Amino acid sequence: MKKVLLSLLMVAGLGFAASAQTEGAVQKITIGAEIGLPTEKGSSDLGLLVAGGSLQYEHPVAKDLNLTGSAGYLSSFSTKKDVEVNGGLIPVKVGAKYYFGGNFYGAAELGAGFGTNEGAGTAFIYAPTLGASFSVSPKNNLDFGVRYEGYSQKGVSSGIVGLRVAFGFGL
Repeated sequence: MKKVLLSLLMVAGLGFAASAQTEGAVQKITIGAEIGLPTEKGSSDLGLLVAGGSLQYEHPVAKDLNLTGSAGYLSSFSTKKDVEVNGGLIPVKVGAKYYFGGNFYGAAELGAGFGTNEGAGTAFIYAPTLGASFSVSPKNNLDFGVRYEGYSQKGVSSGIVGLRVAFGFGL
């Protein structure tokens, strides 16, 4: 929990540092790196982490509102040598991102996660996010988002708390 609060404070600080340059809803593509911690009991004992990358498209539909579509790859692994974890997920999501206060946003996405292991199947995904986006040039921006990503498959639920750091290209 302390790590999540620290991440939120970092995002807020970066947003305030760039408050002179407001973002708002613009058409763009972002490419990002992601890291997360599973929320299940016992996962910290195993040293589990989730890491990967994603591509997200944003299309403005109102002054402060973008529709989003994203896809990526997430892989589970353990930081402990004696624990072997092999698992990959290809999340495909759609949603909306609302910019409030210029640089800050709240987002919500829904989608499907396709397991890469044999017999892994497909999970329903939901992902609320809080973040900040600020310009580094007239058409490019940096985006920092903290999210909870929940997974549900065959009556079993799990999730991660994650951080996405991305570079955006305005279109």
